[in-house]
Amino acid sequence: MLSRHQLNRIIVIGFMVLVGYALAKAIYHNSIMGILLGLTSLAAGVYFLYLMVKAKEEMEAEENA
Repeated sequence: MLSRHQLNRIIVIGFMVLVGYALAKAIYHNSIMGILLGLTSLAAGVYFLYLMVKAKEEMEAEENA
């Protein structure tokens, strides 16, 4: 059975792959709206990862204090 850490990593990687595929298709079809939405989704995913790392660091700091 997959641990929670592995499952989270699979979900994040799957999301990034889908966003990359959507962005590639939008570029292939020269769709400005698709490119903008793909870049927005990519930025949201990266920002989510940033917040997740920051929250994990804060939780570890609280445990150590």
